[in-house]
Amino acid sequence: MSGLGKKFRLPEAFDQAVPGEYRMLPCRFVSLDDNRYVLTNEVGEYLVVTRPQLEQFVRKTVPFHGDFYHDLKSKHFLIDDDSNVAVDLLALKYRTKAQRISQFTALHLFVVSLRCDYTCQYCQVSRQTDDKLAYDMSQETADRALEFVFRSPSPAVKIEFQGGEPLLNFPIIRYVVDQAKRINENHDKYIQFVITTNLSLLTDEILSFCLAHDICLSTSLDGPQDLHNLNRPRPGRNGYQLTVEGIKKAQAVLGRDKVGALMTTTEASLPRVREIIDTYLSLGMDAIFLRALSPYGFAVKTRQAYKYDVDRWFEFYKEGLNYVLEINRQGYPFVELYASMIINKIFSPFGTGYVDLQSPSGMAISAIVYNYDGDIYASDEARMLAEMGDKSFRLGSVHHDSYEDVILSDTVLDTLEATLSESLPMCNDCGFLSYCGTDPVYHYATQGDAVGHKATSGFCSKNMKIFRYLFTLLEDDPEARRILLSWVRP
Repeated sequence: MSGLGKKFRLPEAFDQAVPGEYRMLPCRFVSLDDNRYVLTNEVGEYLVVTRPQLEQFVRKTVPFHGDFYHDLKSKHFLIDDDSNVAVDLLALKYRTKAQRISQFTALHLFVVSLRCDYTCQYCQVSRQTDDKLAYDMSQETADRALEFVFRSPSPAVKIEFQGGEPLLNFPIIRYVVDQAKRINENHDKYIQFVITTNLSLLTDEILSFCLAHDICLSTSLDGPQDLHNLNRPRPGRNGYQLTVEGIKKAQAVLGRDKVGALMTTTEASLPRVREIIDTYLSLGMDAIFLRALSPYGFAVKTRQAYKYDVDRWFEFYKEGLNYVLEINRQGYPFVELYASMIINKIFSPFGTGYVDLQSPSGMAISAIVYNYDGDIYASDEARMLAEMGDKSFRLGSVHHDSYEDVILSDTVLDTLEATLSESLPMCNDCGFLSYCGTDPVYHYATQGDAVGHKATSGFCSKNMKIFRYLFTLLEDDPEARRILLSWVRP
């Protein structure tokens, strides 16, 4: 009992200023390789240091006025008697990084139909055949969803139409765009529209509407013809032809910058990353997102999600990133988008809107999903999980719940609490924390828990490998560093 009665030491006992001695600011470190460590602070500024340097820093024996001391001081790893303003500057940088959280939900996903004319075995959504009209969003549901959109305090709003194949319910897309613009006359938000489509139903009428309303198109392109058709089968086996024709037609009408594409890595994709990238180049694309399979929907039912592990995917990714850098060295600007988001988290003073790389998770506070039936989900992955029969991340319904009920629901608040990386086991002391995030739906789907066990987490393993590789390139390859830095947005 006597031990339990001991008092805590007073604050003055901890790291107080000693004349002529520096004080450490909050920081973390993680090994880069056998000889080096990445030292990071709360806003993502970093130094790559050797073990002796790290020990010097921690023991407060770094020589004053040396280059290492000045690097530590300029990047807010320490303060001394001459740098009292540094804490205020660090706080300002932290607020700037976190600004998106205060602005709240910017991305609003409208699932206007679950119907689809494709039968992709890896589909992350439980699609329906294209004759089941019961799976289309109604005008009543769209109106209620738009009420939620314009309750968001974000000054910028992106409405993205998803499916299934959203063009199977194009009338509701037209309706939502027209209504959103009418409502916005009283809100004056910056509004963007995106249609995520396989392009098989693209017509001149649809393209004219997209041109008139500045709508972007996002499609799926998995690589060369045989691979694309294998991954994304369609009756008639002409999916690749329709996709390529649709991309070219949309580029001609809307402009190249209004048409993007995403690929999904299947087991068949693993040895063919250069061919996949070449396909994008042949269509004049300026970027690619080398994306792994997610464990939802038909990707689970057909076991596609379990046909390769993180190590095999990372070798695919590393080869692809190296090829992208090689393309840039040859004078053609081309971006790998996931690496670009991480590089921006490292070097940009601003945060990114990417849900998976935020703390707390961007679910509901950065992106929210309105399903065809009016159900509301915290993220697209949460909706996918619900289609598999588990509605743990359902937030409510546009037909039965108010905006306040949804945003302040236990599901939102509990998820945010469970995804604050700064307080999570194995995240809170990780040197990559400033660049990472957490994916509660992934961890719930794969480990049965929203927090997850990071030591066995595929999400954690994948990101750790990518972070280490990017820092290695930044440190050891000056030309790669120049290219990666060119991806930082102003």
